[in-house]
Amino acid sequence: MYIMNRRNLLFPLLLIFITIGGLFAQQDAQYTQYMFNTMSVNPAYAGSRGQLSIAALYRAQWVGLDGAPKTQSLNLHSPIRNSKVGYGISIINDDIGNGVVQETYFDGVISYSVDVSVDAQLSFGLKVGGNLLNLDFNGLNNFDNEPISGNDIQNKFSPNFGLGVYYHDKKFYAGLSAPNLLQTQHFDNAAGDANAVQFLSTDRINFYFITGYVFPVGSGDRLKFKPALLTKVVSGAPLQLDLSASFLFNDRFSFGAAYRWDAAVSALVGFQITDQIMLGLAYDRETTELGSTQFNDGSFEVFLRFELVKFFRGTISPRFF
Repeated sequence: MYIMNRRNLLFPLLLIFITIGGLFAQQDAQYTQYMFNTMSVNPAYAGSRGQLSIAALYRAQWVGLDGAPKTQSLNLHSPIRNSKVGYGISIINDDIGNGVVQETYFDGVISYSVDVSVDAQLSFGLKVGGNLLNLDFNGLNNFDNEPISGNDIQNKFSPNFGLGVYYHDKKFYAGLSAPNLLQTQHFDNAAGDANAVQFLSTDRINFYFITGYVFPVGSGDRLKFKPALLTKVVSGAPLQLDLSASFLFNDRFSFGAAYRWDAAVSALVGFQITDQIMLGLAYDRETTELGSTQFNDGSFEVFLRFELVKFFRGTISPRFF
């Protein structure tokens, strides 16, 4: 009887990045706590919190599986004092196979907001930057006996830009964005060894729609219900639909659950430790066959946000998203 070990299991996961015999439509990194990490998917969010906001997120996917994907993101954004302009920077790093495939995105962001009512703003955002790609073919061969040939890729830079629009008032928000609008072909070994695995890898445009609402629960103002939705569409890949529902108690403690369509269920918890510091934790469990393997202990996310004193006019306090 054939027993699948960790390396045998990881090889098809590495081919998330490169697909045998065809074209791969690469997807952007996914986040369970997307409602707190909005600038990573929508540049129009920059400056919308009315203060200098620094957010970091770490995601370890399929813990227990050697070489499983890991993602780190860091973003900083703020409004420019006494203006409707926001700015920011965003850094996202993806690693698959303990360095076999590594991609890092660096972007500068600018936004402009228009007051559409006393409490509501409509913002438009532009993101400009690019990504560095590293691919270790020798490391890839360590995970399977299939002959995979090619020259290693080291710090290959590909420029890109993205657009977004974001609306929010005191209790509702919605945004539409395409963070990377250029379709970039990273490599193609179709002209290589006829006996080797053939593949082509290219980045495709990822479209995002994000929305959420804050409902008061009961007659008081201590408990609030916060449903949220994120939809991601990319050609050549399944539709990603993330639904979450959480409760916020006393504007300090949140807890809830989420469901990623045909992929995973999640638990979320958040702590507003001080007015400036927030900590968020999430745990995902796959609902696919991968989730039942003995090597997969689920996926974990840690989110940390730090904010300076509010100084921008029109700031909504407290902010729920």
